[in-house]
Amino acid sequence: MLYDTHYKEGLKVTFKKFDLNIAGLLFLPKNFEEDKKYPAIVVTHPGGGVKEQCSSLYAWNLAQHGFVALAFDASHQGESEGLPRYLEDPTSRVEDIHSAVDYLVTLKYVDSEGIGAMGVCAGGGYTMNAIQTDLRIKAAAGISTWDVGDSAKNGFPGVDEKDYLKKLLKEVAEARNAEALGEEARYWKYVPETEEEIKNAPSVISKEASEYYRTERCYYPTSVNRYLVSSNDKLAAWDAFAHIDTVSPRPILLIVGSEADTLFYTHNCYEKALEPKEIFTIQGATHVDLYDKPQFVDQVVEKLVSYFSKNLKEDNCV
Repeated sequence: MLYDTHYKEGLKVTFKKFDLNIAGLLFLPKNFEEDKKYPAIVVTHPGGGVKEQCSSLYAWNLAQHGFVALAFDASHQGESEGLPRYLEDPTSRVEDIHSAVDYLVTLKYVDSEGIGAMGVCAGGGYTMNAIQTDLRIKAAAGISTWDVGDSAKNGFPGVDEKDYLKKLLKEVAEARNAEALGEEARYWKYVPETEEEIKNAPSVISKEASEYYRTERCYYPTSVNRYLVSSNDKLAAWDAFAHIDTVSPRPILLIVGSEADTLFYTHNCYEKALEPKEIFTIQGATHVDLYDKPQFVDQVVEKLVSYFSKNLKEDNCV
């Protein structure tokens, strides 16, 4: 990896989501003392990502400032259990976050009244959805937040295709029929891989993400760049911010790069939410820059530490 994501420093853990074992990396504060109580944060990865990438980078950084931080693989993905493989189901992804909170409250050194959540890209959208129905999450943050429901209905930023949703659901119907008839499951790529695919990619974010996931910059073998075509009906039926107004008076923080072509997702969330809410803009950064580039990540971490220290109300934060 071009930049250190710190995954090797996380403690490998598993926790339950219903009957599935979810694989996680737990990061403990410097000078950790088991008889103390610490605030804790659930960190959720982007669509197509795994815990060893930007999730562990942010979890490690939060641990350096006094937080217990848990990065994990979504069910059906990475090292976590779940069939069918490579399902991207928003409802399931949100339940992963609830289950991660379940796990944290069992740890005697975690302050159960000081649990927060954050996510990157789709993980930010899932986090904003999870806080709507989980009162145990006292504060939430989204980094380069993405609403997968919007992109499934309308296409990626930069995509302008007539009848996009109709065509998408036609492919879903064909894929589901094929699976019902015993044929192999059909998959789509999250990001382009070949030179030709990258050249023809309709959106900047697709090209950015390809460089992040599929090159030495942050390639990891369990991030396989595919998801079930039949996931798309679940994505299209979803709205990340449907009831974000109900979160108040718990706070939300949205961090975004000034050059991100996904800015409108952040603005949409912010407009629907009630106070307390904040957008923090990283000047000169694109969507994917906030995944790993130190000059931008350092600014994000500083803001996250200030935000969570204030809102999780725990003296161990520094």
